[in-house]
Amino acid sequence: MIIEREDRHLPTEDGDVFIRRWRTNTTKVPIVLLHDSLGCVELWRDFPERLAAATARDVIAYDRLGFGRSAPHPGGWSTRFIRDEAERFFLPVWGVLDAERFIAFGHSVGGAMAASLAAHHSRHCLGVITESAQAFVEDRTLHGIRQAQAAFAAPDQLDRLRKYHGEKAEWVLSAWFDTWLSDAYAGWTLEDSAPSIACPLLALHGAEDEYGSAVHPRRIAELATGAAQTLMLDGCFHVPHREQPEVVLTAVRQFVEAMP
Repeated sequence: MIIEREDRHLPTEDGDVFIRRWRTNTTKVPIVLLHDSLGCVELWRDFPERLAAATARDVIAYDRLGFGRSAPHPGGWSTRFIRDEAERFFLPVWGVLDAERFIAFGHSVGGAMAASLAAHHSRHCLGVITESAQAFVEDRTLHGIRQAQAAFAAPDQLDRLRKYHGEKAEWVLSAWFDTWLSDAYAGWTLEDSAPSIACPLLALHGAEDEYGSAVHPRRIAELATGAAQTLMLDGCFHVPHREQPEVVLTAVRQFVEAMP
C-alpha cells in the first residue's frame, strides 16, 4: 500500500496547529491520534504510518496547542484541559479531516481526550481506543510523575524536550507536573470529561505501567454503554505502541475492521 505523508499548519483563532496526515487513498473513516502529556506528532515516530498500513485507513496526528510545532497555548489552562480539548481545540482540526466521522486513538492523557471526544461527539465518533490512559488520580500515577519530575531536573533531560517543543518545553513540563500534582486535580476522574461512551471501546494497558494499575482500563470500560474490550499487555510499561507495536497494531486492526 502506498502511503503519502502530508504536513500542514492550520490557522485557528487560538494559534496555528500542526497536523500530519498519512493518506492511504481509501474512503474508510480515518483514525485521529491524540498524544500524551509530553508528546507531539514527531514522538509517535513510525507508528502512525504502520497503523495506516495495518488498518488501510488514513491516520491524522496533530500537536495540541502548546506542544511540538503548534503555537503556544493561548492561556486559560485549567483542570478542565481534557474536556477543553474535546469541546474547543479539536473542532478546527476536525474541520479539515474531510470526514464527518472519525475513530479516536489516544495515548496516556491523550486516551482520556479520545474518550472525551467520543462522549462529546457521539454521533460522529465511531470508535475509541485508549492506550495507557488514566481514569482517576491514583497513588501510582502521582509516584510515577514525581519520579519523572526528579529526572527532568537534569539539564540534559530538558534539552531532549526542547528538541521537540522548542521554547515551549518548560511550559510543557509545568502543565504536566503542576496540574496532576495539584490539590485541585486530586479528585479528577474520567467521568468529569467523558460521562459516557456510546461507541465501541478498546482499552489497552501495560501490566507494568508506571503511571497506572490495571484498575484504569476496567474503569474506562465501565463508561462504555456499548461494546467494550480491555487488553492487558504482559511485560509492558507506559508506551505499548513503542514497546509492543505488533500486538497493538493487531489489536487495533481487529477492533476497527468491521467499521466503515
